[in-house]
Amino acid sequence: IASAAKAGCEYFVIDAGWYAEAHEDWSQTIGAWQPTASRWLHGLKFVLDRIRQSGMIPGLWLEPEVAGAKSVLAQKPNNWFLVRHGKRMLKNSRFLLDFRNPEVRAYLNEVIARLVNDYGVGYIKMDYNVDSLQGTELNADSFGQGLLEHDRAHLEWLESLLIRYPGLVIENCGSGGGRMDYAMLSRLQIQSMTDQENYLKLPGILVGASAAVLPEQLAIWSYPLAKADADQASFNLVTAMMCRIHQSGRLDTISASALLQVTNGIRIYKDLIREYIPQSVPFYPLGMPDMTNRNAPVALGMRAPDWTALAVWRLEGADTVELPMEAANAEIAYPVDLGIELGTVKGKLSVRFPRTKMACILRL
Repeated sequence: IASAAKAGCEYFVIDAGWYAEAHEDWSQTIGAWQPTASRWLHGLKFVLDRIRQSGMIPGLWLEPEVAGAKSVLAQKPNNWFLVRHGKRMLKNSRFLLDFRNPEVRAYLNEVIARLVNDYGVGYIKMDYNVDSLQGTELNADSFGQGLLEHDRAHLEWLESLLIRYPGLVIENCGSGGGRMDYAMLSRLQIQSMTDQENYLKLPGILVGASAAVLPEQLAIWSYPLAKADADQASFNLVTAMMCRIHQSGRLDTISASALLQVTNGIRIYKDLIREYIPQSVPFYPLGMPDMTNRNAPVALGMRAPDWTALAVWRLEGADTVELPMEAANAEIAYPVDLGIELGTVKGKLSVRFPRTKMACILRL
């Protein structure tokens, strides 16, 4: 918590499992949304209060649309759940709640009220690790009718939350982009782009996703690993800085050089980039990337009135990346201390990276 606050983070979100006993399979007991004494020796609120005292807003992971097969919630009657051919739908060890049932919505309203009012949660990472498939037969003439009515009831529930808690941020995690659509994003503020753990694949995914989601809603993970060096840490940050930063990783244990890149990246993002993102439109100077080609560089630009930035990633290809644009007034905004150089090739802008797997952001 202290390291995240020092690095400049503004929210601190505790991920899945906060409600589970130590060493428990949390996916099968999901649904009660109560912290356990074995995991929180001083209570969950103690930790959330510490987050707020550190100047950050506390958040929790939630998957409200389901009940684990071994949860107390699974003991509810069948009209709480989506049902097909007389049986509850089971997906990833979870039963799917039916939001047409007012008792379901009332129960989840109590959960949200407890987290926001009693625990001071200001951010919910709302996940969805299932698939509602064809829908439900209960109180419907077809599976499709049941699914449509359930989906509409779910969206109305989300709208009601943001009316009651206007300061609450709800992230559409959706299993790392599995439910990334504007039925959800016309209600919720932020989209988690992907759960991809190989940071070298993220630039290509980002470029594609930027064509589908507004940059001010698109959140990208930056997670330097335990042994990450400055190149790896800055590569992570460059990817995240073009939209919304989801900073992760153990910032209290990474090397000093990696932590410096994280801190500098977050500072530059706040000072030079973030205010322009809501007015930005993406552009693609190298086109859409081929995810199978590790030798080809990747580039993504963001253009707002009176402001343009360009991210360039070198994967495993040539040290110089040539860009089909004028070089005048270009400058490196981040990172400025790793030996990356700007130049020209036939009057066009080029970026030279001294090592593979590096990235930078340019101001144009």
